[in-house]
Amino acid sequence: MAKSFNIKKGDTVKVVAGKDKGAEGKVIRVLRDEDRVVVEGVNLVKRHTKVQDQGGRAGTTGGIVTTEAPIHVSNVMLLEDGKTVRVGFRRDTVTKRRPDGSTYSAERSVRISRKTGKEI
Repeated sequence: MAKSFNIKKGDTVKVVAGKDKGAEGKVIRVLRDEDRVVVEGVNLVKRHTKVQDQGGRAGTTGGIVTTEAPIHVSNVMLLEDGKTVRVGFRRDTVTKRRPDGSTYSAERSVRISRKTGKEI
């Protein structure tokens, strides 16, 4: 079963531990199996790539490529209005519509800020 994270792709987060402590960025990818996230501009690593000649224009050029490496999800916190917040969940009752036009009541989980109580 896939783990549930408080952080999703597209969230703005702040790094709270590690060599990039204090850095802020947008979440590019969430790796649920490894408990890690990839944050834009954080944990940059250099990879030395080889020239791959596949004939014609299909080959890639070699050189040093700088990319973001994943960091553990426990080392980042969600940002709301420039401040770090803890994430809570609230169950909201919503009205849904079936394909035949009838409606029914259901619940959906919503992320909220523990500090302000506002929906994230």
